[in-house]
This record gives sequence, structure tokens and C-alpha cells, in this order.
Amino acid sequence: MNWLNSEAFVLFDQHIKWSDMIGNVIGLIALALGWRRSIGSWPVQFLSGVILFAAFATAHLSGSAGKQVVVMIVAVYGWWQWNRGKGQTADGSIAVRFATWRERGYMLGAAAVGTVGVAGLFFAYPSLSWDPWPDAYIFVGTIVAMYAQARGMVEFWFAWLLVDLVGVPLNFANGFAFSGFVYVLYGALVLWGMRDWWLRSRKAGQPVLEGAPA
Repeated sequence: MNWLNSEAFVLFDQHIKWSDMIGNVIGLIALALGWRRSIGSWPVQFLSGVILFAAFATAHLSGSAGKQVVVMIVAVYGWWQWNRGKGQTADGSIAVRFATWRERGYMLGAAAVGTVGVAGLFFAYPSLSWDPWPDAYIFVGTIVAMYAQARGMVEFWFAWLLVDLVGVPLNFANGFAFSGFVYVLYGALVLWGMRDWWLRSRKAGQPVLEGAPA
């Protein structure tokens, strides 16, 4: 698997690795499918996780590889959640909604506690991460975002946007330039997807839940 970490090409003086490019392009496709509310988003996300896990494990980046394991587990959960047939609209598509204030509180609390816990693990075992705090933030933020997507919450997009704000500079700083470029594209797709899910949540004819904008 060493070829995954070999150089594919140079772009704007940045050395692009095959693993970085292939894994993140597939991840970008998964996010696009999520915007379309396609159940195919989950197996594609799983495939992205497999490729990035193999690449990071080969490069002895245990923290990044571990993140991909969690991403794959959450992808299986998301596929199961969407495949259950619950929370669908009349035409059979996945229904989307705003989270309640209670759900938002749970997710924010889990993100805060999780970030502190994972950062503590990284500080205890420095070999797991070069940048403990931002790495922990992205790790936990990715899980929260995927969980919200699995539950059909519009906040899924907000979570991804917050991950992007840290992910772009972190990836450039750690030599994963293609990830940085892809995260910029993620940002544009996130804003587009956020608008689409927002409008769909209002057109669904459902009552506005606690905490949703009127």
C-alpha cells in the first residue's frame, strides 16, 4: 500500500499524495450525495474511510487512521438509519428537519466533552497527533456532523462548516495539501447543501420544532 503515500503531482508548489487525493475526492462525492439525500452517501463515505485508513496506517499516523475507523463505523450507522425507512417523506425520500434545542445541546455538549477527551488522549500519547487540539476538534466534529446527517438534521451542515474552518489550515500545515483544497470545496458544497436542506425542512409541512427558526 506504499504507493498510496507516493506523490501524484505538484500543484501550486504543494506535493499531492495519491491517498490524499483519492480518499478526499471520494469523500467529496459522499458529501454531494448527502446533499441529494441519497443513501449511497454512506457506502461511498465508508470507501473513503477505507482508503484514508490504509494510507494513514501505512504512514504510521495512528490518530488519523483511528479517525477513519470511527468514520466507517458512523457510516454503517448512517446507512442503517436511512435504510430503516423511518423519517421519510411521502415520495420515499429522506425527510430533513431542524434539531430541537435539546438535541442541539446534547450535540454541543458531546462535541465539547469529546474534544477535551480526545485531546487529552493525544497529549498523553504524542505519537497519535502532531496538533492535539485541532486534530481532536476535527475528529469529534466529523463524528457529530455524520451523526446529525444520519438523523436528517439540518445542523449537519453547520457542523461540517465548523470542521472546515479548522481543517483547511491544519491540512496545509501537515502536508496534506489536497485535503486543504478539498476542504475549500467542502465549504462551498456545505453552503449549497445547507440552503437546500433548510428549504426542504420548511417545505415539508411539518410543525416547526423547538429551537427551529420561524
